Amino acid sequence: MNEAISDKATTDKLVSDLRAVLADAEALLSATAGQAGERIQEARQRVEETVRRAREHLSLTQEEAARRAREAAQEADRYVRDNPWQAVGIAAGLAFIIGLLVSRR
Repeated sequence: MNEAISDKATTDKLVSDLRAVLADAEALLSATAGQAGERIQEARQRVEETVRRAREHLSLTQEEAARRAREAAQEADRYVRDNPWQAVGIAAGLAFIIGLLVSRR
């Protein structure tokens, strides 16, 4: 379960970083839209293609993250249904620990 949380945090960070890069690239494309010249046009085409591929990759990454989150939720649901008393005990223990930590502040 910890691995799933770590994977989600890593995926969320990657998605956030990729969105920032895409926004910057799109801003650069907009800023150079009026520029002429063969080299600039070639560079713009390469950047546009890279942005397109990055958007596709971002979409796939988000879909994969959502799929993993659903699987983790289903696994947790199965565990609770198969072991209801253990789940209650774990929840009570966590609530007790959180209560202790909060009361010390």
